[in-house]
Amino acid sequence: MRKVLIVGAGQSGLQLALTLREHDYDVTVMSARTPEEIRRGKVMSTQAMFHTALQHERDHGLNLWEEQTVNIDGLGVTLGDPEGNPALNWFGLLDHYAQSVDQRVKMAGWLDLLEQRGGKVVIHGVTTADLDRLPEHYDLVIVAAGKGELVQLFDRDPSRSPYTKPQRALSLVYAHGVGRRPEHPEHAGVRFNIAPGVGELFMIPAFTLSGNCDILFFEGIPGGPLDCFADQPEPGEFFDRLLSLIRQYFPWEYERCRGAELTDSKATLAGGYTPVVRHPVGELPSGAAVLGMADVVVANDPITGQGSNNASKCAASYLDSILSHGDKPFDRAWMQATFDRYWDDAQWATVWTNAMLQPPPPHVQQILGAAQANPVVARRFVNGFSDPSDYRHWLLDPAKTEEYLASVSSSS
Repeated sequence: MRKVLIVGAGQSGLQLALTLREHDYDVTVMSARTPEEIRRGKVMSTQAMFHTALQHERDHGLNLWEEQTVNIDGLGVTLGDPEGNPALNWFGLLDHYAQSVDQRVKMAGWLDLLEQRGGKVVIHGVTTADLDRLPEHYDLVIVAAGKGELVQLFDRDPSRSPYTKPQRALSLVYAHGVGRRPEHPEHAGVRFNIAPGVGELFMIPAFTLSGNCDILFFEGIPGGPLDCFADQPEPGEFFDRLLSLIRQYFPWEYERCRGAELTDSKATLAGGYTPVVRHPVGELPSGAAVLGMADVVVANDPITGQGSNNASKCAASYLDSILSHGDKPFDRAWMQATFDRYWDDAQWATVWTNAMLQPPPPHVQQILGAAQANPVVARRFVNGFSDPSDYRHWLLDPAKTEEYLASVSSSS
């Protein structure tokens, strides 16, 4: 029986561990926290997941909260004008619903499930020195912890990493009592609100420890008015400050938030990080090679909501690569090839996300404007969140955009 060690208990590491157990691999996951500590901890992300990623969970019986979680039926875009009024406002339906399950719920539950399915869970924070002693005991060591010391084992790939500093200041709350948008009260949807020169506000229906809720999530331009949570205020002050900023810069969203309240005392989060792609093979002081996955090797800004989706797709891709390798050694060449297979898909989410961090060029403005008048355009745009590779055919290139818009205009 082949032995695999996975360091990190997030979406990618636990999904891979649970799916490897189906094939009788001896799997150990090292987690810095117990399931109960995760449940009692702070929220960790927004984690809206679309159909392709959700299907990976269904295929392996990991969708433990699907029946309880509110369905995200579509996505909407609102662009504010200088007076704070919507200059652009539309909503597109998804072909298949999306969902967002609080990672405190999912990761704690999956750790419990891994033990039930015969996997080993070791509760221990891991340093490079700790990890250096372990490879000789395993056929394969994978680093799936996207934060902390171990990330430094993997060198930045400058050819795929255009940014050297954070592009947004991130802040969010989980709240109960947020109403639906009046334009589509029958549909729960992610709302993407843009205040030019200030940043973005995302409103994301989600499921948390106390039931269904909404995530209010700022992507603030660094140094701008939304970049004001570095002092890490107490939860009540954090929420009041966030609501005040919504009222000032996204007034069309304020009315449905004014009666909301935090889901719990750990339901706030603020920070930021630099988008980066890293080389996938890390070398320990002993010379042993380890493989990075998901956020360790491809960390995109959350402006396009691809983090958990990429993590799920990475776990699915790595699973296929491991299973198809049979009994052969997991050497450096295999590690690089395994990442390259994943990157074939992940590159499109990265290119799209990096583009979205800049003011939209004219051809993208044309797409957003056309989506307001043409539901076919709106539908294709929002369904790209499940499969970002589609954007290369019509959104990421001005000539292809022109061709696409001409085709939908002539057919309407």
